[in-house]
Amino acid sequence: MTGEKENDNVADLEKNKIYTGNSEKVRIEPNKQLDSNGNDTTIKLYKRRWFIVLLFSSYSLCNSFQWIQYGIINNIFMKFYGVDSFTIDWMSMIYMLTYIPFIFPVTWVLDKKGLRVIALVATALNCAGTWIKVASVRPDLFAVTMLGQFCCSLAQVFILGMPSKIASVWFGSEEVSTACSIGVFGNQLGIAIGFLVPPILVPNVEDMDELASHIRLMFYITAGVATLLFMLVIFVFQERPVFPPTRAQATARLVPLEQYSYSASILRLLRNKPFILLIITYGLNVGCFYAVGTLLNRMIIDHYPGEELNAGRIGLTIVIAGMVGSLICGIWLDRSKTYKQTTLAVYLMSFIGMLVYSYTLDLGHLWVVFLTAGALGFFMTGYLPLGFEFGVELTYPEGEGTSSGLLNCSAQVFGIIFTISQGKIMDNYGTLSGNIFLCVFLFIGSVMTGTDLSRDSKCVEILHEAVRPT
Repeated sequence: MTGEKENDNVADLEKNKIYTGNSEKVRIEPNKQLDSNGNDTTIKLYKRRWFIVLLFSSYSLCNSFQWIQYGIINNIFMKFYGVDSFTIDWMSMIYMLTYIPFIFPVTWVLDKKGLRVIALVATALNCAGTWIKVASVRPDLFAVTMLGQFCCSLAQVFILGMPSKIASVWFGSEEVSTACSIGVFGNQLGIAIGFLVPPILVPNVEDMDELASHIRLMFYITAGVATLLFMLVIFVFQERPVFPPTRAQATARLVPLEQYSYSASILRLLRNKPFILLIITYGLNVGCFYAVGTLLNRMIIDHYPGEELNAGRIGLTIVIAGMVGSLICGIWLDRSKTYKQTTLAVYLMSFIGMLVYSYTLDLGHLWVVFLTAGALGFFMTGYLPLGFEFGVELTYPEGEGTSSGLLNCSAQVFGIIFTISQGKIMDNYGTLSGNIFLCVFLFIGSVMTGTDLSRDSKCVEILHEAVRPT
């Protein structure tokens, strides 16, 4: 009789469409469900989720475009600002350096304040940085353009850890890997455009006034896009859906924020041996990608003088192939849940791809470089969302922002080390030696990935069954 009475009450609530509790009125949908304690466990997927992840991808694109816009035309900016190549390399490395000290407070804000606050700060900083750069187009204002790049690099800290968080807050359990891949997709597409567009917009001309006008045009276009995206986030970006997409999210909403300890979460993650191994291997792989991207112009120009435009196209090929790899891997993971096996396979192919690219770079045929660079990008760049999702699997139920933040922090540290080291090796021993240096660390990462990174695979399957909606 009690069950029948409870069902009748729920039916009445559904009929009236209003439920009053804790002095708040909450709209009730026809599929509302209450657990034995009277807690709302309704789950629902909203079409708006696709717009949210696409908007995030768009402003992530705008930010990541600026990471490589100096490095891919390194020789041109050296001439315009009168600085050496290592100084221009820092225009990319500042993205990595800024991330390391700021990621922990930013992740705390993400866990405490939510997605909307983080999105607003990220787009505001990115917008400010682009307009500062507009004001820096003079040979004596390198410090100003560095300040603008610093603002954009700080915005990146508020961006890189969000894909897995958006995926878990807005998407169903069968869509999480795909949604995370779309989130990372925007970052990769921005890098691809960063490789392609600057060599087109800023040709290597001798007249300094003409060169300044080309640089200014590139900065104005970037500032306009950043401003538009900032306005969209202000008026459109939503914190979370009214009803959660999964049972796991419904349960997470019942935990008061006061009971969550960010420092305790960090300590638990640092005691998680499989996750520590993933932090190291993820950092090795993505750090190698950062080094290749930053130094690509120097690699290509060294063997193919005057080919700035093709250097950008090769970078585009690397990232576009990686985006395809990311989406394929995301869809595959949603269907198979074979995290460890897929991660190991992609890592091994990244090592092999880097080895082949290194030994074919100096053959004198650009079409060969395009081919090997595409194969390298498919696996190396395609590894990015794999690492995020594998990290979430290994650290559940810890916050997604915390685990992805630690992974990205590792990537930035290794990225700085590899970029500086490879640059010095290239200066003293040539491009091949610099690339072999990266191959060594990719091989080490492959061996470490092949060790027991995960808990028993059966445990992961049980975990998926536990969080999957019934």
